[in-house]
Amino acid sequence: MADYKTLDINCFDPAKIAKSGQAFRFTVIDDDHTELVAFGRYLQIARIGKNRFAFSCSGSEFNSIWKDYFHLDYDYSSLMSKIPEDDRYLKAAADYSSGIRILRQDNFETLISFIISQRRSIPSIMTSVERLASFCGHEALMPDYLGDPFVRPVKDIYYAFPTADEMSSMSLEDITSLGVGYRASYIESAVRTDPDLNAWDKLSDEDLFNALTSLRGVGKKVADCVMLFAYGRYGRFPVDVWMQRIQDRYYGGRFDISPYPDTAGIIQQFMFFYERNRTIK
Repeated sequence: MADYKTLDINCFDPAKIAKSGQAFRFTVIDDDHTELVAFGRYLQIARIGKNRFAFSCSGSEFNSIWKDYFHLDYDYSSLMSKIPEDDRYLKAAADYSSGIRILRQDNFETLISFIISQRRSIPSIMTSVERLASFCGHEALMPDYLGDPFVRPVKDIYYAFPTADEMSSMSLEDITSLGVGYRASYIESAVRTDPDLNAWDKLSDEDLFNALTSLRGVGKKVADCVMLFAYGRYGRFPVDVWMQRIQDRYYGGRFDISPYPDTAGIIQQFMFFYERNRTIK
């Protein structure tokens, strides 16, 4: 008997999330299907109605892993309704980006991925992350059922993102071979340091930021991304070249995040996705 989870979800668009730049192992298969690897598992999502989706996992797995991963307990429509009418840019960005949710990702994978991400395009980041997973990650756990409404996965074998222990045997030359350039030494340092990232979940925002930036190669932008995408600190507002361009062009050099103390990171994703995708075709 087919075992998969179906659910009606408002403000949820897996294809937009896959293209939003917050995760690098989340891809679009076709107009109705996306796939991702996270927490050592493969997941496929099929759109089976306007706001109805099928997930290639059991209901218990969905509730224990993917519900939090997709931030499904938060009312995104309520946030969007509170955006001031006179902020026309943000209104347009939120409307365009409706369906994006902030993913709650594995902290080690997010740290290494965003160290790799510095001054690189999203496709090149994805390539290096996949090379790393293939180099020393174990095979990802595949679903028991991938029949209708799902489609055949793009690849025959998927690999989990490696743990720090699995990466510990990699030499600097091994890491460099992934195509990460000067970031190889930062990755090596993070693996050798092996910080207790799970324990950092209990830290205040200030202490977590200081702990992250104490790691070699982790600056403000990377730390803010890790805090937002791995630790669920939704008030963080990462600024890269795209975000600085938005602030300079529409907000006199600085976007005021004070009206959004707990949701600035969601606002940031709306802006980033809108600006990047209407500019790059």
